[in-house]
Amino acid sequence: MAETQSLYEMLGGETGVRALVDRFYDLMDSSPEAKDIRALHAASLKGSREKLFMFLSGWSGGPPLYIQKFGHPRLRMRHMPFAIGERERDQWLWCMERAIAAGNFDPSASEHLKARFTEIADFMRNQE
Repeated sequence: MAETQSLYEMLGGETGVRALVDRFYDLMDSSPEAKDIRALHAASLKGSREKLFMFLSGWSGGPPLYIQKFGHPRLRMRHMPFAIGERERDQWLWCMERAIAAGNFDPSASEHLKARFTEIADFMRNQE
């Protein structure tokens, strides 16, 4: 990744992060390939969209919106009520990888996102 720019800046700031999140949830909401992960979410994805946007904003080096509103993300704890196995992890990654690809980001930013999201998604698994 470029040393002079944060990941947040490389993604296009607020506009770019929000677009990534919207592409991700649009795919989840419309793709049969994501039916199991979609089923773990509320009927409306509005709240999920906003929380992921807020989280990714701070996580990528932008404003720490999620922490300001909710405190420490505690990702694994917050996902424990949901049965997340390999299938759900893979479906989440399927959506995110396509959302990243559609973003036309700098290749180093895209590769960084894919690697980190793969680690995070695998960490969220709580089922064999």
